[in-house]
Amino acid sequence: MRFDDEELLGVAAPLIERALREDIGPGDVTTDATIPPEARGRGAIVAKAHGIICGLPVAAAVFRAVDGGISLSPRARDGEPVQPGDVVAEVEGPLRGILTAERTALNFLARLSGIATLTSRFVEAAAPYRAVILDTRKTTPGWRYLEKYAVRCGGGRNHRMGLYDMVLIKDNHIAACGSIAEAVRRVRAAGVTLPVEVEVRNLEELREALELGVDRILLDNFRVEEIAEAVRIAAGRVPLEASGGVRLENVAEIAATGVDYISVGALTHSAPALDLSLELVP
Repeated sequence: MRFDDEELLGVAAPLIERALREDIGPGDVTTDATIPPEARGRGAIVAKAHGIICGLPVAAAVFRAVDGGISLSPRARDGEPVQPGDVVAEVEGPLRGILTAERTALNFLARLSGIATLTSRFVEAAAPYRAVILDTRKTTPGWRYLEKYAVRCGGGRNHRMGLYDMVLIKDNHIAACGSIAEAVRRVRAAGVTLPVEVEVRNLEELREALELGVDRILLDNFRVEEIAEAVRIAAGRVPLEASGGVRLENVAEIAATGVDYISVGALTHSAPALDLSLELVP
């Protein structure tokens, strides 16, 4: 999946508009009462914790949306590590606009940086092995493109973007069709040419899926020893993806089994925000 600033900002624009509308409402009463309209200022966005920065183009767009006279100058790039005290960007322009946009800009930046940071920790834990860390569709509604961008900034890779760009036959599809083989047959009969992945719940289903010529098999909530046995049975014929119950504490053990992919819903549904602040400077 390719990301560029133009497409990223196109997706972010309506989110920024809604976020500013809910925060500002009819006006920033505190700033308007305390800051003269002609006042100008400068601020530094500072990291307060170790992490991976992500979302600087989006933060810049927030400031511009509030006041086109505000400029954001990055001092880091998305995907780069930061540590406490690092200045990741500087903003300059009308002071009312800077203060009004501050929280919304930081909300975007902290959320996306948190995802990138958590992803980087999973990637680092699995690094001695060949397993690739993947995200899932467990994303914040409306934020999927941004959150999957953050996963990439953290060193992970994206699974499918949605229901439209890959076939993933899950347990409920199989139950509705009666068997894995029948579900795969129906996909092929429909003329679908996208990659096909099948979810299996045990080694018996794995053996069935291995005979169907699918592109990937997802091992759903397998124990570590079962994943290792699945890798032995598959013997490289079909890439295997482990999913379910993956945590930082056990991802290295899972990766050590030789599985090809490890998908982690927590990357997007449970990542804590990276602590960042905006501080006015002389």
